[in-house]
Amino acid sequence: MNNNSITWRKRLYRLAFVSLLVRIVIAATIELGNDEVYYRLYALYPDWSHFDHPLMVGLAMQLFSLNLSLHSELFLRMSSIILGTINIFIVFDIGKNLKSKRVGFFSALLYTSSVYAFVITGIFILPDTPQQFFWLLSFGLMMQTLPACPNIKNNSFKMLKLGLLIGLAMISKYTSVFLWLAAGLYIVFFNREWLRKKSFYLSVLISFIICLPILIWNIQNDFISFTFHGERVDFVGYQINTNYFFTELLGEVLYNNPINYVLILMALSAVFTKKIQINKQHKQIILLSSLPLIILFLGFSLFRSTLPHWTAPGFTILIFLAALWLDTVFAEKSDDYLIPWPLKISVGLLVITLLLGYLQINQGIINIDKTTEYNRLGENDPSLDMFGYEQIADSFAEIYKRDTATGLMPKDVFMAGKNWFPLANLDYYVASPLGMKSYGFGDLGKIHKYAWINKINGDLRLGMDAYFITDSREYREPFTFFKEYFDKIEAADTIQVYRGGKIAKRAFVFRLMGLRKLPVEEE
Repeated sequence: MNNNSITWRKRLYRLAFVSLLVRIVIAATIELGNDEVYYRLYALYPDWSHFDHPLMVGLAMQLFSLNLSLHSELFLRMSSIILGTINIFIVFDIGKNLKSKRVGFFSALLYTSSVYAFVITGIFILPDTPQQFFWLLSFGLMMQTLPACPNIKNNSFKMLKLGLLIGLAMISKYTSVFLWLAAGLYIVFFNREWLRKKSFYLSVLISFIICLPILIWNIQNDFISFTFHGERVDFVGYQINTNYFFTELLGEVLYNNPINYVLILMALSAVFTKKIQINKQHKQIILLSSLPLIILFLGFSLFRSTLPHWTAPGFTILIFLAALWLDTVFAEKSDDYLIPWPLKISVGLLVITLLLGYLQINQGIINIDKTTEYNRLGENDPSLDMFGYEQIADSFAEIYKRDTATGLMPKDVFMAGKNWFPLANLDYYVASPLGMKSYGFGDLGKIHKYAWINKINGDLRLGMDAYFITDSREYREPFTFFKEYFDKIEAADTIQVYRGGKIAKRAFVFRLMGLRKLPVEEE
């Protein structure tokens, strides 16, 4: 190994180590978000699949938290922290194989400076966490396998391995099927020899077998998961709404880092005008693995509200083109010392974003919300979704002890909710520490997995009492909704949540007494 190789490898280890430490600190010191506490339920109530997503995120959480025996925020997020660190090395190796260790390191820096890679899949625990890991492994293997000669035995083995990895990606998140779309398109148009080899069909079969839990669960549940996701992207009968499109576009820019986004666009332009030297087969695989996913969901966003992280795996692939473009533009500079200034700005922008985001969540340094209405305080500040539940838990524990001590409420009460969030937050922070179960009331579209949790817990009895908590972020009065389920509803107390020395939001506690109707079982 030459000195140049050592230089880039040392930088890679430093990057991974610093990234790991920063993510550990953030993961340990901010509360779980709405989605994270919800996906904790996948680990707490494992199943073949789930209403929203396949089972892999729950398995990852179980594995890295020792089956939830370590249930702090840090350990619930540990799979994201560990896999996110490993991903940096995977990205480096892909970039290195594309051209050089310098391109590998540029790719690793671009990847690390992405909000999607560093935060959403590297700190938060979401289905995107395992998907990103298996997506990168699959893509790296596609680059080696798809252009190769199928008659070589080792390549046939790689094709089988590819089926395994893509299957694991698909059982993490449905959009990973785009990997097989990319592989299929490449084989049909550029290397049809694979169509004559049984290893290709066995590879597809392996992916199918791995995804059987999804099929089994959906057969048992009237294909409700497919129906739910189908409705999210159905645009038939919808008119073009440019607000959705520009919201999606802005989200993509912010999620992937504005500097990275510009670099990707410049790199794509250079690729199509042949100003970047890149292996033709590699270029084809990169474009097929990224553009169809991005273009499809951008198209959907003209008609329906979409989420920017849906396209993020595609942008992750395009960072390799950005790294190649930087390597080309700054080719005349010293290999041993140069970090191109766009990369420095990109990393700096991530650091600023992390610092501002962290301080905003925990200290509220920016007064985002101007609401003065008593029960709407904080409704326009999304950072409050990850703050205040520990305070609510402490205050509610005192209310619960007081109510049970005075006979106002029995000890076998439960937590009731009419939406999966904030019920999942209250479940983790408030109810579970008191040994209290949580149940969802209402239709499946609102309570999601709680429709199944209700059946699993299965010990609701008529006449039982419950608590309902709503906060001023999304205040929902209980009197209209719960009157068909309970004989009596009354306000119990109000909890003030302080941040930065000021009241940031309020939580309102209600007593629901005399259950007279069980939650409706969804057909």
